[in-house]
Amino acid sequence: MQRMSSSSNLHRQRGISLYIVIVLVMLSMLLALWGSRTSIFNEMIVGNDADYQRAIEAAQALIQDAEFDIKGTRPDGSSCVPGATADTCRPPSAATTVWFPNEDKDLANLFTTLNQAATSQYCIKGICLKRTGYQDFWNDKATLTAMIAADVGARYGQFTGAETGGSATKASNPILKNQTAGQGGWYWIEVMPYDGNAGNSGLITNGSTNLALNLMPNVAYRITAIARGIKPNTQVVLQSTFVRQKMKN
Repeated sequence: MQRMSSSSNLHRQRGISLYIVIVLVMLSMLLALWGSRTSIFNEMIVGNDADYQRAIEAAQALIQDAEFDIKGTRPDGSSCVPGATADTCRPPSAATTVWFPNEDKDLANLFTTLNQAATSQYCIKGICLKRTGYQDFWNDKATLTAMIAADVGARYGQFTGAETGGSATKASNPILKNQTAGQGGWYWIEVMPYDGNAGNSGLITNGSTNLALNLMPNVAYRITAIARGIKPNTQVVLQSTFVRQKMKN
């Protein structure tokens, strides 16, 4: 009887040991799975943050490129002269329908040309009339689609010759390099007339402060830049205001 009892106890102990081993293996698997999912989640967070930072840098570069476009200079500060493409430096010609005037007398022709681009949100190659109504056009899908269409917005380096990282140029932000339709980045420059005596006419005024901006010509420019990241849901919008001042004699 004692031998049978001992044998039964031995089988029972072996069975308990098997269950313990199975539980430990399952716990180890759960810990490994949790660690793997945590690692993937952390990689997603880091990847999203990196893509967002890259988009911010691209939008900032677009703002700066737009300022060079307005001033008619290249990124190195030298005067912009026409390059290999018809767009570079916006030379006033039949092929280039819009450019930034240096004198007030030329503004009327620019506004007339832009006013005829109603189907393109009153924008031609990145130069726009002052927007009316809601200003955050990027929050309306239909309007944004129209704004990023060909020859409505401007691409990085399109009018300044700034390098975008093509096969024969230096490396650049991959968002700026991406020229695929609907991808990459764009900027738009609204030409907003300035009149110190306009009162409440809706134009930019110096009001009662008699602020002497000494503009050339009498307009202020509002720049909007949008950069879309490599990830589908990443998008950054930046805006700035820029004015050109007359050179002092």
